[in-house]
Amino acid sequence: MEKISNATNHFEKLIKNQLDRIKMMKSQKDFVDYKNLDTIKIGICGGDGIGPVITKEAERVLKFLLADAVSSGKVEFKDIDGLTIENRAKANKAIPDDVLNELKECDVILKGPTTTPRKGDPWPNIESANVAMRKELDLFANVRPVKVPSEGIDWTFFRENTEGSYALGSCGINIDEDLAIDFTVTTHQGSERIARMAFEYARKNNKKKVSIITKANVIKTTDGNFLRDCKKVAQEFPEIEVDDWYIDITTAKLIDKNRRKDFSVFILPNLYGDIITDEAAEFQGGVGTAGSANLGKRYAMFEAIHGSAPRMVAEGRDMYADPCSILRASVLLLSHIGFQEQAYKLENALDICMFKEQKLKITGRKDGATTKEFGNYVMKTTETL
Repeated sequence: MEKISNATNHFEKLIKNQLDRIKMMKSQKDFVDYKNLDTIKIGICGGDGIGPVITKEAERVLKFLLADAVSSGKVEFKDIDGLTIENRAKANKAIPDDVLNELKECDVILKGPTTTPRKGDPWPNIESANVAMRKELDLFANVRPVKVPSEGIDWTFFRENTEGSYALGSCGINIDEDLAIDFTVTTHQGSERIARMAFEYARKNNKKKVSIITKANVIKTTDGNFLRDCKKVAQEFPEIEVDDWYIDITTAKLIDKNRRKDFSVFILPNLYGDIITDEAAEFQGGVGTAGSANLGKRYAMFEAIHGSAPRMVAEGRDMYADPCSILRASVLLLSHIGFQEQAYKLENALDICMFKEQKLKITGRKDGATTKEFGNYVMKTTETL
């Protein structure tokens, strides 16, 4: 039948692309050492919606903290526009070619939220800019820390970023009006490298336990292989306790006050990691309080974990947008490129401004602080640390 033949051809192309990606992973070199770079180029990519407002504020804070490094030429900032939904729709690409070239000129990127079209929206069916950037720059590890000391919560999530259900999210096929099929993908190379990063982090930071999260009892092939490869890496780290959980019971146990203290470091496939890190962020105060790192061997991208909030822009409230999530991402960026003292200052200042003093409060409306006012508050607080 023609419909089966078309589907088979479509699937064949996907397989060939994934086999090419495996070749690329096998040929990769070691992680970049920022100490050896004459200049570290930080790209500032605002995205759309409230993205440009909060990202510009984070850039201002970073330039304040890195003033000496900027004046010496060790750090350089590059503004990258063009990742708005309008520009992406016009190019009919998740990331227009000229924007992608600009991103690749940078060593690390601070990125604002971007709008992803969904069915029924007045935009073409283009892929998520986040997903595309992770694939194009091979940002295979999404790292999200969540800490609530009063609740005994100190979690770090290592979410595989380039495979799973999201990797081919825009490549599904409608066989006919009755049957639609999407695809998920797992490779040995992809699973092994995210597991190794998580275990090395645990060893370096004296974390005693790593939990592998799957649904391998039902999704037997892809999740099963992910679990198998993670456990194989675990054998190289005998001092670290390892257990594995199914994603459904994990989401339940995170709200169990007695059990959630047992978790420390998590390794998860893409979709599960996306869901559970948002749940985890709620303990800390919501997605607006958490940042995210997307790490690869050559590039790294840091972002807020919330959406672009187009309604705030439509209502003229974007100047009141909360910059805390992207400022938390800026902490991760500073630490990643070797400016640990500045990272500590910013992290401690955010703790003071968000939870302890709270001299200014962000509400998203006129009864709260503006984005810039809160940024000033954070910078002033860093000077006292």
